[in-house]
Amino acid sequence: MAWLRHWRDGAQHTGLAIALVLLTLMTGCATRGTVAAVGIDRDGALPNPPADLAKVPDAAPRVEAIRNGGPNKPYEVLGERYEPITGDAPYADRGLASWYGRKFHGRPTASGEVYNMYAMTAAHATLPIPSYARVRNPANGREVIVRINDRGPFHKGRIIDLSYTAALKLDLLRGVAPVEVQRITYAEIRAGAWQKPVNEPAPVFVPDTPPGAPQRETTAVVAATAATGQNYWLQFGAFAKLDGAEALRQRVAEADLTLLPLLTVVREGGLHRLRAGPFPSADEARATAARLRDEGGLESSLIEKR
Repeated sequence: MAWLRHWRDGAQHTGLAIALVLLTLMTGCATRGTVAAVGIDRDGALPNPPADLAKVPDAAPRVEAIRNGGPNKPYEVLGERYEPITGDAPYADRGLASWYGRKFHGRPTASGEVYNMYAMTAAHATLPIPSYARVRNPANGREVIVRINDRGPFHKGRIIDLSYTAALKLDLLRGVAPVEVQRITYAEIRAGAWQKPVNEPAPVFVPDTPPGAPQRETTAVVAATAATGQNYWLQFGAFAKLDGAEALRQRVAEADLTLLPLLTVVREGGLHRLRAGPFPSADEARATAARLRDEGGLESSLIEKR
């Protein structure tokens, strides 16, 4: 059965077991009921993606009736129970965002709509289907508006799965990263409060990582680091292949979301080394290392760069 094959393909990454739940909740359900993020080593852009994806307009919020039942019924995935919001209640959260691309392009979402990786959509565990949300990348201040039409993600610490284009516009194609998510309510839509002032257009940018390109690794510490005297780093591992360092980066980020902006992969001595830093003192670095060891089982070593 096609839906069972799709569930097996994605369950190890995303908690796609919800597809089985949604099959019982939705009439006329197609091959699967949800999608969620996968690793960039297993997903990405289709060959020859459309030009100027960074200029794709955000979703335009409009008042849409929240569907009764179906994807808005309470459900359980991997032992966790979720109760979707069914009213016009405000919502705001901070956590990790991930994205999904060609692996699920053209497959049905929890809403029954076909997933289009080049549209401005997203998956969320509890926001109403359909609804709209503003997603902000605090690392660079970029914002997008997406339409929620799917369920997911079901990984610890992740709060939203973005379409490929939404992730590109936020410069998140490297993988998971911290974001801020805020629902756009009916009241805000009717009042036009979600719109940017005419003299404040949304920025258009060239992403650091071109669509579909492999992730680049950091090869040097920013010069300002030396000027501040913050020369203490934690090293979590060294790998012959970049994939190993990236997998460990994700594990560390999921153990401590606040550490994600400090994580970098450095090419040194023929190895890809995952490090976090700089820390203002050796004591602070050691305290972080102890916490990660005790709470996440992650080992690291202290490095002082002079």
